[in-house]
Amino acid sequence: MLLIITRHGETEENRNNIIQGHLPGTLSGEGISQAKKVALRLKTEKIDYIYASDLARAVDTAKEIAKYHPSTPLQFVEELREKNLGKWQGKERSELEAAKKQVGEGGLETVETPKEIFARAEKFLHAVLSKHLHDTVLFVGHYGINKALIAAITGKGPQDIQGIEKPRNTSLSIFEIGEEKDHTIHLFNCVKHLE
Repeated sequence: MLLIITRHGETEENRNNIIQGHLPGTLSGEGISQAKKVALRLKTEKIDYIYASDLARAVDTAKEIAKYHPSTPLQFVEELREKNLGKWQGKERSELEAAKKQVGEGGLETVETPKEIFARAEKFLHAVLSKHLHDTVLFVGHYGINKALIAAITGKGPQDIQGIEKPRNTSLSIFEIGEEKDHTIHLFNCVKHLE
C-alpha cells in the first residue's frame, strides 16, 4: 500500500494557541489557502481511497483534496481524530503545559495517553492495510494521531511518539507499506507546496 498522510490546514485555534483535541476546529484564512495548495499538489496523484478524521478542520481539508478526485471514495472516521485532551480542550496551551510540569503527562486525568493513541493508530493502520494492500490511500489527520501513525509505520512504540518530527499543517508524508508491515519512506513532512 502507498499511504499518503497529511494534516489539516491551520485553524483559528492553532493561531491562538487553543487546545482542540476532539473539538471541531475552524480553518483560518491561511488554513483554507493551505488546504487548496495541498489539494493542487495532490491533483495528479492516483488516490484510490481517502480516509479523514470526522472533525471539521480535517473534513474541510479533505473536501478540498477530494474536489480533484471526485470518483475516489471519501470516508470520515473517528479513528483519525486528534488525541482526546479531555478537560483541556478549548483552553490555552499554556495551561496544559503548566499542568504537565506539575504532574507529568501520565498524571493528566481525562487525557488520552500515548499508549492509547498509539493502539488506536496501529489498529486502524492494520485494518486499512489489510483492506487496501495494493492501493494508494490518503489519510487526513491531525498533529497527534499522525505522529502515532508514523510511530506505528516505522516500528516504533508509544514511548517514541514525542520524538517524531512535528507534522506541519498540510505537510505530506508518503510511505510504501508491505504485507509484512515493512516500509519505505518516499517523502516526509514536506511542505514545498506552501512555499
